[in-house]
Formats: sequence, C-alpha cells, structure tokens
Amino acid sequence: MYNCKSKIATEFIDDQEVLDTLAFAQQNKSNRELIDSLIERARDCKGLTHREAAVLLECDLEDENEKMMSLAKEIKQKLYGNRIVMFAPLYLSNYCINGCVYCPYHFKNKNISRKKLSQEDIVREVTALQDMGHKRLALETGEDPVNNPIEYVLESIKTIYSIKHKNGAIRRVNVNIAATTVENYRKLKEAGIGTYILFQETYNKKAYEELHPTGPKKDYAYHTEAMDRAMEGGIDDVGIGVLFGLNMYRYDFVGLLMHAEHLEAAMGVGPHTISVPRIRPADDIDPENFSNAISDDIFAKIVTVLRIAVPYTGMIVSTRESQKTRERVLELGISQVSGASSTSVGGYYEKEAEDDNSAQFDVNDSRTLDEVVNWLLTLGYIPSFCTACYREGRTGDRFMSLVKTGQIANCCQPNALMTLKEYLEDYASADTKAKGEAVIANEIPRITNEKVRKIAIEHLTELNDGKRDFRF
Repeated sequence: MYNCKSKIATEFIDDQEVLDTLAFAQQNKSNRELIDSLIERARDCKGLTHREAAVLLECDLEDENEKMMSLAKEIKQKLYGNRIVMFAPLYLSNYCINGCVYCPYHFKNKNISRKKLSQEDIVREVTALQDMGHKRLALETGEDPVNNPIEYVLESIKTIYSIKHKNGAIRRVNVNIAATTVENYRKLKEAGIGTYILFQETYNKKAYEELHPTGPKKDYAYHTEAMDRAMEGGIDDVGIGVLFGLNMYRYDFVGLLMHAEHLEAAMGVGPHTISVPRIRPADDIDPENFSNAISDDIFAKIVTVLRIAVPYTGMIVSTRESQKTRERVLELGISQVSGASSTSVGGYYEKEAEDDNSAQFDVNDSRTLDEVVNWLLTLGYIPSFCTACYREGRTGDRFMSLVKTGQIANCCQPNALMTLKEYLEDYASADTKAKGEAVIANEIPRITNEKVRKIAIEHLTELNDGKRDFRF
C-alpha cells in the first residue's frame, strides 16, 4: 500500500503506485488540456507530483514538449541564474565485496587493479586537485568493511580538510559511500561532510535484486531507506539518483520523484541534489548488454521534466557525458558539473598507466578544469566554486526556505562571482581569465540588492590584492 510518509521502502516506493502512474501517463500522453494545465501550473515553481511529471515525460505532442523545454529553461534561469557549481570526484578505494553486475568493482572481477589510497596518497591527490582550482570534492569508495571501514573514511576526510597548498583548500567534502547505520551517518556529520550521496541504481525491487545478486548491497530495503537514516543521523543535505539504463527509465524516473516526495513528507526536506548518470563502458562492463539504455533525446527530456517537477533541487551531470550532451542539458536544468575527473583510485597526481586500470567507468569529457571553465564562460555561465551555504549553516530546510523565498540569490550570485575571481587569479590561463573578468563585469549589475552588490565589489577588489575566501 502506497504511503509516502512511511519509513518502509516498499511502501514509499510502492510498485503498484509506480505501475498505476505509468498507466495514467500512457493514457494521457496526448491529453492536451491536462498537459497544458500542468505546464501552466508549474510556472509557479512549486513543482509537480510524480504522477503529473510522468504525464509530461510521456507526452508525445511536439509543441507541448517545446513548451516544456522553454519552461525548464525559464525555471533554471529564475532559480539558478547563470551559475554552475564545479566539483571533482576522489576515489579512495575500489575494494568491494558486492556483486553488482553493472560495476567493474564487483568482487569477481580479477582484471581490475585493486587500490586504496593511503593518507600520504590522499595528500598528493588533493594537492593536485587544489592546484587545478577545485574547492569541492565527492569522495567515493567501494563497499568493503575490512579495507574501507568508516574509520578510514573519517580519517580521510580529516586529512583532506587539513591540506592547504598555496591558495588551495578543499572547503566542502561530499561523501558517496554505501548505505550504513545512523551512528555512522552521525560520525560523518561530525566530520564536517557536506552532502551525503547515494544512488539507488534502480527503484524496481525485482530488477534491483537481480542486478545485486550478492553482497550487502543486495538488501533493497536497507539501501532504499538509507537517506532516512542519514537524516536521522543529522545529515540534512542528501543527494539521490539512479543509473539510467539498468531498468526501464520511466519506472526509475517515477521512483526518483516518489523518493523525493517521501523525504519531504517524512523528513521535512527533500533531496539537495538529484544525479542523472547513464550507464557507461568500464573494464568488464558493456552498456550494450543492458537493453534499457536511453538515447540523448530521452536523457534531455528526463532533465527537462525533473527541473519542472523539483525546481529547487540541484541537478548533477558528470564527465560520464560528452561535452555536447552536457552543453545541451545545462540550459535545461543541470546546476552542477564535474571537471577534469579521474574515476580511478588516484590519477590526479600521476595519471594511471593503461595496464593498471582501476577506473569505475570511462570518462567521456576528458578536458582539463581550465578548459571546462573556459567553455562555461564562453557559453555565458558563471563557473562557481562556492561552498558558503554549507559553511554558514544554510543546509536542509534552512537552505530550501531561502531558495523558495528568493533570498538565496543575495548569497549565491556574489559568492559565485567571488569564487570565480579566486580561480581566475590563482589558476586560470590568460584566455580564461580574460573571459572570466568579462563575465564578472557583466554579472555584477545583476546583483539586485544594492548593499550586497557594493560589498561584493569591495571583496572583488580585495581579491585582486591577494586576499581570499570571502563569502556571504
């Protein structure tokens, strides 16, 4: 029985509710009156239910689909402006005891090189990331209680925050590790993490169990209920996502929104971010073995409807996607991108040899961080290295209330410009710096609060003089 407030996975992601939703969407995919009314109502930026969003995703009317794309762009611009948050993943270890059939980390894979970073390795990797200009990391590990215990993750976080090189510093560490206990989530919160991220992979319980035949991850309920435990442990910024291509995309799209609705109803605040990765080639993984792989057009429509349905949730696309695909979905709703990513254990300080592969998946966008920043600037975006909300305690419901009232723009816009200025002064190529300065000059007048604008201009001048780390 469907109950979005329930703490039981099979009740807040009720299979029959998903199937009924998909049937309703199929029946109404050409219902112009309903579709028009949903698009019009979504203009208030209050979002749509999973069933309403499913209708838009299924819509087969070309002119209505064009209206959706226009609305997604409008909502994206209204809530996020031109800001795009930058981050990089840091893989600590690929030791794993799970048997996930889509991931090369699965324990039966004897071809992949198994690696684990020591604290000394982490210092080298993070220093290299700082020297690129990164300020925000997402930690990744395989699930292995012997090689990757929570104590190792906590020690690694402490090491990362302690590293200061020239003007470099990692100011926010997000964590993507296996589902764990309330006690361990509390420890992660005390260690100062930003967002806890965990991908569901698929919300279809039967498919999930087939994809995870062995290991602790095979427990669908324990995995699906992880975000509730994380929030009970004090982590109020959580990030969800599925791996599109593992299961029918319509089902997982509905499941994502049902999960978001559940967190809002049961825990008081929805997800801080939603990620939309697609299955990619990796060591012994061939995407052609997965019949549910989705096209670029379907991928773009998923991003479009998600932006309409959950307007205040950040959306992430990684270097799994090509430059062309990332450019397409940026204007439709994406608000965070990775740059210069290594999906190997190590690889920032010294590139991994081809015969020593430890990567989780192949990277489709292999440009340097400066090339990615330059590209974003050329497109008119503001590459933002801001971490201020987390450091100022603007997380969870406090963050969402500021976003929904529009007050967050008084922080986000100047913070984005000031952190971009830091990047330009410390790391940018000459061409990137010139483009960045032009973007800053163009964006300063768009700060509507006169007092904030004046202070931001003063700080930008101080950044010229070598001072760092201003924030609103």
